[in-house]
Amino acid sequence: MSTSEYRLSQLQTLEAESIHIIREVVAELERPVLLFSGGKDSIVMLRLAEKAFAPARIPFPVMHVDTGHNFQEVLDFRDRRVAELGVQLIVASVPEALDRGLVSEPPDGTRNRIQTPVLLDALEKYRFTAAFGGARRDEDKARAKERVFSFRDEFGQWDPKNQRPELWNTYNGRIQMGENIRVFPLSNWTELDIWQYVKQEKIALPSIYFAHQREVFDRGGMLYGVHEVCQPKSNETVFTETVRYRTVGDASLTAAVRSDADTLDKIIDEVASTRITERGATRGDDKFSEAAMEDRKREGYF
Repeated sequence: MSTSEYRLSQLQTLEAESIHIIREVVAELERPVLLFSGGKDSIVMLRLAEKAFAPARIPFPVMHVDTGHNFQEVLDFRDRRVAELGVQLIVASVPEALDRGLVSEPPDGTRNRIQTPVLLDALEKYRFTAAFGGARRDEDKARAKERVFSFRDEFGQWDPKNQRPELWNTYNGRIQMGENIRVFPLSNWTELDIWQYVKQEKIALPSIYFAHQREVFDRGGMLYGVHEVCQPKSNETVFTETVRYRTVGDASLTAAVRSDADTLDKIIDEVASTRITERGATRGDDKFSEAAMEDRKREGYF
């Protein structure tokens, strides 16, 4: 095959870029960790890390900031996948942080915002110098501002005006004591790319991503699954609907969407035709204000 005939597909190009980023972090930074929740983006990121170092094991641990409000299907998948790969799993527990007084239970009972101090505490405790996150630029306006190597100061905070240029895929991982880099290998991927890659690589996912029947209730135009941490109010009616989850966060904040997409092909067709991002359609924590995500990122959130 001549050079002029050699062309990478869209997915091959994205995969090569992400693997380059992952290897670059391991080469430049002493103690990386991969944030792994059991969601589709972190699952793809873990698969990329697996391919980056095969046949050797992944040379860094994975960490989940567990609020205690997760979907059980996702937690079961998380534990199973980590065991298959033989990598170390670190769980930064919000319930444990509540017990020792690091954070306080929010008045509304939703714990997503108090993940940040728990994450920062874990990064400091284990002295991680880099943390891989599965964020993509198409998810949110604030995430579109993010560099691939996102510099965080000694307080774990993000300043969008104090980021480093990334010309010709050259990344600057230089940090001082106490600082760290958040790294986003999936920055240039879209939700559709993720699903097409899942199909191409035959990657297993939690069943919650596929259409199934679930007891739900309507709150503000969003369908929330009945869960021990997400109960309907007196004026909200529970009914059974065929739904799936486009993203998986806390059960108290993550809504489902009506869908009959119970196969990868159907999901790909559904995602290709939608014009609303998964966070915009299903994440109640992003609806507090237009700047909700950016405010949280400044505090140290991913």
